[in-house]
Amino acid sequence: MNDPVDRRSFLTTAVLGSAGVVAGASLLAPPAAAAPTPATPDFGLTKFLDPLRIPPVLRPHARRQDQITVTMKNARIKLHSQLPATEMWTYEGHFPGPTIEVCSGRRLRVAWTNDLDGKIPLTAVKVPFRKPSPANVPGYRNPDGSLPAGVELIDGAADLPPWTVVHVHGAVTNAGSDGWTHNAMLPGNSQLAEYPNRQAASPLWYHDHAMAITRFSVYAGLCGMFLVRDEEEDRLGLPSGDHEVPLVISDRNLDTDGSGALTGKLLYKMPYAPATGTMVPVTGPFTLVNGVIWPHLDVQARWYRFRVLNAANSQFFRLDLVDEAGVVPNDAVRIIGTDGGLLPAPAEVPAGGVTLTPAERIDLLIDFSRFQGRRLRLTSTGSVVEPDIMEFRVENRSRRDPFRLPQRLSKSYVRLVHGTTVPEEHEHVFVAMLPPNVAGEPNPTMWELREITDPPAQFPANGIIQLTDPNTGKVRTFRRGAALFDDTTSFFFHRGQWVVWNFLQLGSAPHPMHIHAARFQLLSRRTWTDLSAFDLATGGTSRPMPVPTEGPVIEKWEQGWKDTFQARQGEWLTVAGRFDGATGEFMYHCHILEHEDMGMMRPFVVHPPEVARVMGTGGSGHHM
Repeated sequence: MNDPVDRRSFLTTAVLGSAGVVAGASLLAPPAAAAPTPATPDFGLTKFLDPLRIPPVLRPHARRQDQITVTMKNARIKLHSQLPATEMWTYEGHFPGPTIEVCSGRRLRVAWTNDLDGKIPLTAVKVPFRKPSPANVPGYRNPDGSLPAGVELIDGAADLPPWTVVHVHGAVTNAGSDGWTHNAMLPGNSQLAEYPNRQAASPLWYHDHAMAITRFSVYAGLCGMFLVRDEEEDRLGLPSGDHEVPLVISDRNLDTDGSGALTGKLLYKMPYAPATGTMVPVTGPFTLVNGVIWPHLDVQARWYRFRVLNAANSQFFRLDLVDEAGVVPNDAVRIIGTDGGLLPAPAEVPAGGVTLTPAERIDLLIDFSRFQGRRLRLTSTGSVVEPDIMEFRVENRSRRDPFRLPQRLSKSYVRLVHGTTVPEEHEHVFVAMLPPNVAGEPNPTMWELREITDPPAQFPANGIIQLTDPNTGKVRTFRRGAALFDDTTSFFFHRGQWVVWNFLQLGSAPHPMHIHAARFQLLSRRTWTDLSAFDLATGGTSRPMPVPTEGPVIEKWEQGWKDTFQARQGEWLTVAGRFDGATGEFMYHCHILEHEDMGMMRPFVVHPPEVARVMGTGGSGHHM
């Protein structure tokens, strides 16, 4: 098996901390002649053989109180009809778990019950990202069962028990129900959580969030969708029922036996750089939709609504819809929503395409009446191993479709603008994301920054970052604060407070940053074309970072409400939101699960403003 060139380029880029790359090209870029499709490995599995599975739907509605029990169970799941069944950890025996649907404003109580048993059903190994052990092909052993040079079992992974805690990603709920990463439970226990659902219609999702092992438990199968419905959405008459389809996209690797045949067992195969020990996030050669490898879906010649979620550990999907001729009309697809709800109006897909990073969601409408009798492929163009995701098979007949694309979607939407719809009274926080090998740390790191007025006499100095403010041109000096999850909490916010988060990406592959407890909008994206001012060896700037340039442009679809934002190399992102729905201690983190588990996660606190006044007069000693 050859080690694909794209894969090697990706790994080298990620480890060395140069420009981050993502899999893909465009989703419905302007029509153009298709380039020849290169042969790609299928590892013995027939593409588009199996139908897409649709997860069952739980719609809890009671007279007084909505409440359900969702049980975590061991299950054997067929990921492809040509594979043996795969042992997985699941919610209610399904991968992904049931889609939970709730009405906005109706409180839901869930007993997340852990009935799992045994150890985690996967094999976890580290492999050097060089030949003869490519990281993105099935299997990891020699035919005689021995380990190739440089390949190691990940210490302790095989003994992991079912220690779980559920986080409903995007839900605005009090901290006791948010899935605090340390509050995991062993089998025989239930996590009792309450979700007020006082938020607009939006595609949320739920997954395990246990400290240090989220990458393994989600990979083993613990995820599912959670949809909030409201009257504003209902009035639009969007495609529904069989014409509204969740697409939970993920990737996996599988083990092989001594003959090289796929066994169906999950293989968590993490590449690393032997020289430095730097770990590279895990991706797999098999792309799954709703738990099926390369499925197909038979569709009618009419509009469909797709709720698309990237549930992969680290893989980025840049989606493209192509037919046999490689030409698809640009107006056949519209983006109508993102993580936090509906857009104000349908958005065209930009020529550069729509990249979904882990945990991001988009709400798509596709008009299949344009493609009667044709087959379309959803692909991730430029993927590191395999671009194909799934196939749509359109019926060969005309059909009356009552749906008409509305010109306006969310009338409640308000675009946030710094200083106007974001009030003058707001808090700013600064977070730096650093590449591997900063001051001897082999993996990417994250620092909370505190501005200081007494800069050191000499630069570079460890933990000191100087920025040139793009609004004033003045140099601002920041000192590294908390970096590890268990360092002292330093971000405290009032309930009802507006906060602008400044994410400074100072090198390496992109980071999808997720903030719990509220929804946010992207205010600005600026880019440093030169990062040489940051000295890797010292861990500080040798001179002030220059003024970043404006851009890339914020596309119409990116202006929607979101909870996860892609920070690409050299970008200074600002996102704004208001913590008006919940109180307690929450988390923010990179949603590449390997980065989250290895240190790119920190807590913050939201509390009533009255409590803050007491704290300021000799309470806990914390300061805003």
